[in-house]
Amino acid sequence: MSRSSAASRPSSAASKQVRLIHAFAELPFVAAVRVALPWSLIGLAVAAGILFFLVPVPGPWFGVALARRVSGALVPGFSVMAAVLAPILAWCLAERAGYDRAALVLASVASFALALPRPVFAPDPLAYLHALGAIGLFLAMAVCGATGLCVAVARRAIPAPQARVADWVGAASAVALFSVLPLWHVSIAADVTQLIEPLARLGDSYPALMAIVVVETLLWTAGIHGPASLAAIVTPVYLTLQVQNTNAYAAHAPLPHIVVVSLFLFVFPGGAGATLPLAALLAISRVAKLRRIGRLTLLPSLFNINEPLIFGIPIVFNPFLALPFVLAPAVLATVTYVAVASGWVARAAFYVPSALPTPVSTYLATLDPRALVLVAVNLALATAIYFPFVRAYERHVAELAAT
Repeated sequence: MSRSSAASRPSSAASKQVRLIHAFAELPFVAAVRVALPWSLIGLAVAAGILFFLVPVPGPWFGVALARRVSGALVPGFSVMAAVLAPILAWCLAERAGYDRAALVLASVASFALALPRPVFAPDPLAYLHALGAIGLFLAMAVCGATGLCVAVARRAIPAPQARVADWVGAASAVALFSVLPLWHVSIAADVTQLIEPLARLGDSYPALMAIVVVETLLWTAGIHGPASLAAIVTPVYLTLQVQNTNAYAAHAPLPHIVVVSLFLFVFPGGAGATLPLAALLAISRVAKLRRIGRLTLLPSLFNINEPLIFGIPIVFNPFLALPFVLAPAVLATVTYVAVASGWVARAAFYVPSALPTPVSTYLATLDPRALVLVAVNLALATAIYFPFVRAYERHVAELAAT
């Protein structure tokens, strides 16, 4: 065997992997999600702007109260975004797959309404929107994907000359399916919640930290609001541990816990996925479209608001960026845990809102200047992890623009 043929094997394997990634990225449903998500951000912006003034938050309109008002408006706003996404995604999928637009849109909207958690007319609408916000986008995408699958099956069963009839038959069967799910006591929202409940029992440990980080980022890549999904289960546990650290600090005693709410400030610079370096890399991208997204989202990312970035690219179902979105925080979580457990950086004594820039929030949480060094190391690591994936995605976007 010649050296040249042996040397060509890795490149051939890599080329095959790249082709597979390209093929996945251009599947009709994946491509439709990529187009529809940025448009559905309009629903989030409008809803969050209205809810910002309606969400009851005690205290002045600045400081911690302001951060709580923003977060209290964003999560319910995702419910509205999901309702906007359902018809837009169905329309985009119909265009990509060549299905009847009216059939797919009407069936997706009807199925989305049928799949909503019961009771829909809850006594506290804001609480209902808040609960739905965590999984609403996933619900909209699952419903649209299932509707598209029903149409595809109907097209296989009905002769090609009657494709329009097949589309309506498939759409009607999807609506029928989602109408009987409640009779079978099947709730997508409840099932997702039950899957993540065991996380709360892991406690203050490295496996707990890794499980939370990986699950949260994986949920985001599937269109589920990771932080909101985990908040009701995880936050009470780790906020309690945070309070115990604060009490120990006030009593001049050793801080008992490593994994507390404020430790995640080191893990997620820029928000879930540690996306501040991603926004910075996109801001200097060689592709004009990505450069615009990076520059528009860089400032919000400094304050750990990365929803515009997550849905503007988008990260959801993005085979190029989903891996570093999960991998970077996992590496940062490991480095952070080792640094704190070894005593190189002080344990987090205080709860600090994540809306503050990461260097500021981590210092205030620990009152340790070494926290700034750890943040710098984490940002450098996340940048190194994201860099090759961003370059590969740039080439993909440039190729699409050229065709």
